[in-house]
Amino acid sequence: MPKYLIERDIPNAGKLSVEQLKSISQTSCGVLASLGTQIQWQHSYVSENKIYCVYLAPNKELVKKHANQGGFPANLISEVASIIDPVTAE
Repeated sequence: MPKYLIERDIPNAGKLSVEQLKSISQTSCGVLASLGTQIQWQHSYVSENKIYCVYLAPNKELVKKHANQGGFPANLISEVASIIDPVTAE
């Protein structure tokens, strides 16, 4: 299944409290449950003013639907072409 990286512009994301992050996660999981098993949230990275999320989905449209239903920004949705890490250098 294709993997997508979603860039979400969220001012002061790095200052969100544990409770705020929990609430965002709960909203996301609720939307995912309503969309079925074709879309899966793997994890997210929170930075100063953005949240980067990694999703598995059959297409970009389903990722957009999740963002719209959850009320999340999805400023950039990119399909991951490949993954590299230090092992790639060996």
